[in-house]
Amino acid sequence: MLTQHVQIILPQHVNASNRLFGGQLMAWIDIVAAVEARRHAHTEVTTAAVDNLQFIHPAYLNDTIRLDAQVTWTGRTSMEVRVDTYVESLSGEERQVNCAFIVFVALDASGKPTTFPAFIPQTEEERKEWSRAEERRAIRMKGFE
Repeated sequence: MLTQHVQIILPQHVNASNRLFGGQLMAWIDIVAAVEARRHAHTEVTTAAVDNLQFIHPAYLNDTIRLDAQVTWTGRTSMEVRVDTYVESLSGEERQVNCAFIVFVALDASGKPTTFPAFIPQTEEERKEWSRAEERRAIRMKGFE
């Protein structure tokens, strides 16, 4: 499944240099990733970690940006969602400006972690991303040893 969010960058979204505030982009990333996670889990979710967030290129006032969110890995009660952000030009060209990995925990009605359907990678790219997600998870879990 793929969840998308499209936004025109308005004056309230930029700093004095007319560049998109990183915090604004992070909020949009968290929202689109949460929608993707909720759609997959069929339940509420909560953000557990922002595993990786790379600002590759800036985005500016009046740019159109598109955020694409997709589940990359699932465990028993948690999942990783990748969000790629692109600037779309009026000619239709696009340039990636951001990549982020967000970890969510699925919640039951009482707010406790709950299980949900597993994500089964279907394509070679999905299998590669799953493998990279497992590596990221192993690194995250080392922080708790």
